[in-house]
Amino acid sequence: MSRGGVVERAPVLVVGAGPTGLALACGVRSLGVEALVVDRADGPATTSRALGVQPRGVEVLLRLGALGDLPGLVIPLREVRMHSDGRLVSVMPMARMAQASGRAPLLVSQVEVEASLRERLAGLGGAPEWGVELLDCAQDASGVTALLRDGGGERRVRADWVVGCDGARSLVRELAGIGFPGEQVAEHFLIADVRADWAVDRGVMGSWTRGRDMVSVCPLPGEDRWRLMGPAPAGTAGRLRDDEVRELVLRQLARCTPHPADAITRVEWLSSFRIHRRLAEAHRRGRLLLAGDAAAIHHPFGGQGMNTGLGDAENLAWKLALVARGRAGQALLDTYAAERRPVAEGVLAGTGATTGLVAADNPLVALVRDRVVMPLLNTRLAQGFLWRRASQLGVGYRRGPLAAPGARWGSGPVPGDRVPDVACHDGGGRTTLHAALRGRWAVLAPDGLGGSTEEAVRGLLGADAVVGLAPVAGGLAEVLLVRPDGHLAWRGRPDPEGVAAWLGSALSLVGEGALR
Repeated sequence: MSRGGVVERAPVLVVGAGPTGLALACGVRSLGVEALVVDRADGPATTSRALGVQPRGVEVLLRLGALGDLPGLVIPLREVRMHSDGRLVSVMPMARMAQASGRAPLLVSQVEVEASLRERLAGLGGAPEWGVELLDCAQDASGVTALLRDGGGERRVRADWVVGCDGARSLVRELAGIGFPGEQVAEHFLIADVRADWAVDRGVMGSWTRGRDMVSVCPLPGEDRWRLMGPAPAGTAGRLRDDEVRELVLRQLARCTPHPADAITRVEWLSSFRIHRRLAEAHRRGRLLLAGDAAAIHHPFGGQGMNTGLGDAENLAWKLALVARGRAGQALLDTYAAERRPVAEGVLAGTGATTGLVAADNPLVALVRDRVVMPLLNTRLAQGFLWRRASQLGVGYRRGPLAAPGARWGSGPVPGDRVPDVACHDGGGRTTLHAALRGRWAVLAPDGLGGSTEEAVRGLLGADAVVGLAPVAGGLAEVLLVRPDGHLAWRGRPDPEGVAAWLGSALSLVGEGALR
């Protein structure tokens, strides 16, 4: 029963206070929709877990207003070096990633990313509730009744929508009856965060292979802190105790690298986990939705997990806010899965290939990795391709349901493409396109040409839903309507009727009588 017979109300209930859940809550709250965030953990995580925000993730945080001080907290990584049998076979400069993709990644702890998102959420009047566990939920035509448990007992929350950002073992996914097919691709992946007195360049991340053994050594914030990670030696099976994880990591370190294990002064954190490649059968079932690891899981190499979750959250947030405010029909939520599922499929395919090479469970694969793939990564062409894929800035939705069929090809961005971040005037000074979005739509147009389009968008979505911008550099001949997630919605000559028609059709808008 509810406490005191009172059922709490929450337009959006977010289960999970990791990066995906926090980003989603920031997104919907910035658009005027209340979101309750709960997490069964007692408090924020303190172990570093994921390291690195890829360029697309950086842009998501920027658009959410949650980038904060993160650029000042980065680990100053200069290059990635790969070794085989003790020989240096490739050097990958980090500066080349910025050149290839147009924006640099941030090598920063997930702990810091979550802290920055919580700070942004606090600025929007929200905060995660820790120690609150979802027990059950039941949906009907008008909403979802969720049963929660915290230190005070059980409580019921009536929500319009529930979003599972609760990871690979998602209870929301289970309660929605959504399958999670896939396979285990590695028995044990090992991580150890250590302190070590190594006379090593801390601007370098190193990766070493020797036969089927492999380990990477990455600097962590602090003068002598390092992360060691890689697959367990072949034949390792069964549940591992912490002392066994430590022994295996040190064995890999001694076998593959020149770093002396006896220089490790402290082991701060150990982890061992199985690597799975899985994709949920659906991203939505009625009023229950999935995002981040609840929807797809894959190999951690390449730093795609947290960044894919941030992309899911941003894509869903503006759509969910429109529906929750009565500005759009529920069919808009179907475009979330239509746009993000292909992204998840691509990430799973890419990380699956990486897993096969990294784990190298047979000598022939290890030989190909060391003699062919790793030397190839020393070339500018291969590095540019790899960095662009890793950045996720090439993710686009031009084949999705919100892109007009007749406008999928052409010069410059077409509907569904990411619009590059450009310097703009916003009427009050200089900004950039992505920094100005903050959950809003943007009309990007030459000075004096965007006014009628802005008014058309405001008339349908609300007075605070759009910002007018003009590019500082000029050279723009058309009006661009940019979605809150930085993708192009519509482009053409000033045509308020055309924009209104596109919005009404593509977003299934319900009209002026809608609830705000």
